[in-house]
Amino acid sequence: MQMEKTRLRIAVQKKGRLADETFALLKATGLTIKENKGGLFYRIKNLPIDLLLVRDDDIPGFVFDGVADLGIVGANVYEEYALNNNNQRRAQCIQELGFSHCNLCLALPNTEGYADLNDFNNKTIATSYPNILQTYFKKGGISASTLEMHGSVEVAPKLGIADAICDIVSSGATLEANGLQNVKTIFSSQALLLKTTKALSTEKKDTITKLLSRFEGVRQSKETKYIMMNAPRSALPALTKLLPGAEAPTVMHLEGQKDSIAIHAVCRESVFWETMESLKTAGASSILVLPIEKMLA
Repeated sequence: MQMEKTRLRIAVQKKGRLADETFALLKATGLTIKENKGGLFYRIKNLPIDLLLVRDDDIPGFVFDGVADLGIVGANVYEEYALNNNNQRRAQCIQELGFSHCNLCLALPNTEGYADLNDFNNKTIATSYPNILQTYFKKGGISASTLEMHGSVEVAPKLGIADAICDIVSSGATLEANGLQNVKTIFSSQALLLKTTKALSTEKKDTITKLLSRFEGVRQSKETKYIMMNAPRSALPALTKLLPGAEAPTVMHLEGQKDSIAIHAVCRESVFWETMESLKTAGASSILVLPIEKMLA
C-alpha cells in the first residue's frame, strides 16, 4: 500500500496481548479498521490513518526514524531500545495508555532461598532485557553477568545455562510452571503512545489531536460512572460530599413529592459498594450506578 503523506502512520504490534488490547482501544474510539489479512498495513476507513503491523521491538526504531508517526508499545520495549542506543530518546512519549500492565522481574528456582539483591552477585541471569537489567544492577552495586535470550527465557535455569532469569511477568503462571519464584520487580510497564520528533504536516497534527481526545474519552469512560438516586432535599449537602470525584450534581424535583429530589451525577472515580452503603445511610434510596459507553470532555 502506498501511504499518502497526509495519512497518519501508527506502528502497532502485529500479534499478542498488547496487539489485542491496542485494537480494542482503536475500535473503542470509533475507528473502522479495514484489515488486510497477512499484510503489513491496515487502513482506517473513517480517519486518515494507516496501521503498520510489526514486531514490538521494531516499533521504537520505526518511530525514532520517522517511518511511523506514532507507535503503541510497552514501556519495557521502549526503555530497552533507548538504553541500547545510548539513552537517545528520539521519540516523545505523549500518553500512558493504561493497559497491558506487566512487570519485569527477577526470578530464582524454587529450591533457592532469597534474602536481598546481593544474592545475585556473581550469578548469570538469562533475559531479553539486558540493558534494563544491567542498569538496575549498576545502581544497586550488583556484579552479575547476563545471558541474552529471546523467547523461552524461563527454561534457562533448567538447562543449566543460567542461575536465574529476568523476564516479563503478568500472572506468574509461567514462572510457577517452570519451578521459578518471583523475588524482585525491577521495572513496571504499560502501553505507551510514542510520537516521532520529526516534523509532521498540519493534517497529521490535526489527526493526532483528534485521536488523543478520543483516547482520553475512552479512558475516562472506563473510570467514570453515572449515578442516580432519590433522596430528601435536606440530605443533598451530605450526599454531594460522598459522591466520588463528581462535579456539581443535577438535581430534579420528584413529581408529587414535595421534599424529595432525584440526584444525577457523573463520578470520575470508582463507585464501590461501600460508597453506595454510605449514600444509603445518608438518606439516599433507589441508587443506580451505570457504566458510561462514550465520553468527550
